[in-house]
Amino acid sequence: MNPRPGSAHHPGLPTVAAVALLALLPETARAQAEPAPAPAIEEVLVTSPEPRYVAPTTRDRIGRIWAPVLINGKGPYRLVLDTGASRSALSERVAVELGLPIEADAVRLRGVTGTAIASAARLDSMEFGELTIRKTRVPIIADAFGGADGVLGGEGLEDKRITIEFLRDRISIMRSHRQRAMLSHAVVPFKYTPNRGMRVQVQVGAIQAVGLIDTGAQVTVGNLALREALARRRGQRDEYEDAVIGITEDIQQASRARIPSIIAGQMVVRNAEIRFSDLHIFEHWRLNSEPALLIGMDVLGTLDTLVIDYSLKELQLRTRR
Repeated sequence: MNPRPGSAHHPGLPTVAAVALLALLPETARAQAEPAPAPAIEEVLVTSPEPRYVAPTTRDRIGRIWAPVLINGKGPYRLVLDTGASRSALSERVAVELGLPIEADAVRLRGVTGTAIASAARLDSMEFGELTIRKTRVPIIADAFGGADGVLGGEGLEDKRITIEFLRDRISIMRSHRQRAMLSHAVVPFKYTPNRGMRVQVQVGAIQAVGLIDTGAQVTVGNLALREALARRRGQRDEYEDAVIGITEDIQQASRARIPSIIAGQMVVRNAEIRFSDLHIFEHWRLNSEPALLIGMDVLGTLDTLVIDYSLKELQLRTRR
């Protein structure tokens, strides 16, 4: 499966998507023995430097998790794995390619920064590994995370185990057999419901907070209650002005700051730069009055391996060596 090109609508903003880049690699044409009456046509091979399925977070690029999903038996299409999404979604381009009948203004789409009324399409099936979803309706979105084909949400994952190996460019979804973590892996227990997200207990500096694991988010964002508890900006101006854009394309203002540590279970992240913003999703999840932190791919993508076992309700993590 070849990666599909795409572009972000708002360059320069931290978004819920990474942009897939394409490079053109020309092949040298063979020398002609005799002059040809017309110039030779140069062959161009189109490839992608991005990993096919799993991109790790590096110093200059935030990673992404793509799942190769068959839709109505066709594809596979690359859908961004989004643990913060209750349902899956498809890009408008894929819906047109599959010839899906579109129901205009059929669903309310809720993202981290706002809500929007979206069109929808009915699917016969979505399949990847041991995940099969039959007869479902998905929202149609204009731009799926900067060029991906759609979003793979939490539907059907209740008894599954997802293994993501960033440095090996591998992802698998299979039925959970409640396999305990290997000795090389740290364990972070979580609570999960589709309407409340994937929640973990975290300590941000010296502050206890609610952590939300969101593989669809590009950046890690704390709410204003967390910023106030950390007392980082009391009586001061923010060092950097920033913004966050969600899947609904609503934009919310944010500020940046470095924090000494994020601790969740056996996972420890040092000297992380995060955003602070009063995101719409915090209010929807009723987390705007207590310290909360949405943990995105700028943190999760620095791991070697991430296992999400929905049956055990555990994250099993191995750091890079």
